[in-house]
Amino acid sequence: MGFFTKDIKTLNDLFVHTLQDIYYAEQQIAKNLPDMIEKASDTGLKNGFQTHLSETKGQITRLEKVFEMHGAEAKGVDCPAIDGILKEASEVAGDIDDKQVLDAALIAAAQAVEHYEITRYGTLIAWAKMLGRDDCASVLQQNLDEEKATDEKLRWRCAA
Repeated sequence: MGFFTKDIKTLNDLFVHTLQDIYYAEQQIAKNLPDMIEKASDTGLKNGFQTHLSETKGQITRLEKVFEMHGAEAKGVDCPAIDGILKEASEVAGDIDDKQVLDAALIAAAQAVEHYEITRYGTLIAWAKMLGRDDCASVLQQNLDEEKATDEKLRWRCAA
């Protein structure tokens, strides 16, 4: 079910669908981060990815809380966008022998993931508020804050 299907009729339907989208995305990210940790050569980058893996697991737990608060089943829907970002990251990283260049590619891939998550969480927060669900918005805001902080750390690591 995509954004422009007959299955989405209300803002609530769209909110739940997007919640399912980011839930799937976070699960895929958690599955892919160990590979990024393994490929990274810079110790600081490895540690940053490890920290973000822990944060991602916490974000998944928060999403499950939002589903429960909203009275919806915690389940994911396929997200071709995150699948494509992660596939591209894997393909690019697989072609690079130079460790510094590989680390730079991993940072770029991680930033693409972060930017996707930032857009989704920002949108979900706005819709939660429109739906009168400030409780859900505040939980989602915690995830958004973590994603923005990770993006900022990656940006500085890229400039280093």
